[in-house]
Amino acid sequence: MGFTRAELEKYRDVTVPDLMPPHPVLVFIGINPGLWTAATGVHFAHPGNRFYPALVRAGVIPRSPVITDSGISDADRQMFLDARIGISSLVPRATARADELSRAELREGAQRQEDRMAELAPRVAAVVGLTAYRQGFDRPRAGSGRQDETLGGAELWVVPNPSGLNAHDTVATLAEAYAGPARAAGLIA
Repeated sequence: MGFTRAELEKYRDVTVPDLMPPHPVLVFIGINPGLWTAATGVHFAHPGNRFYPALVRAGVIPRSPVITDSGISDADRQMFLDARIGISSLVPRATARADELSRAELREGAQRQEDRMAELAPRVAAVVGLTAYRQGFDRPRAGSGRQDETLGGAELWVVPNPSGLNAHDTVATLAEAYAGPARAAGLIA
């Protein structure tokens, strides 16, 4: 799998649909799609992203999906749907970096997710990215982990961003962080 910078730029501002089962128990809410995600149609698709390896290490999913230029297999997609795990984004438009998003976009996304979680009624929603959570939900002093509030009635967690740009977290520390909401959702013991 590989794209040139010019090929990826064609995906700027493309919207990537959610991966969502009909009745999710856990929804991970990323900041917004990166250009690799837009190019493949797979959330957290960049080769340096540690989202799927961390979920595997935490025991949430049995294997990382194989991501190709054309997406993931039906079997890998079904693995998430069968586990009742959804993946969404605060802001649906693709950018090269999350810092290209405005605070207003993040706030609109937070409200959209509040409404979406109320509609979907998962047990747990986990926002992936502390800075985006702080800005989007207007919680400048929030920390990682379980929050005191809910999101559309779902137990709310904030977990670290798995991007390779977030160098101080490892697959092991991400796995530990992602196990919390998965445990709360009843997906792991």
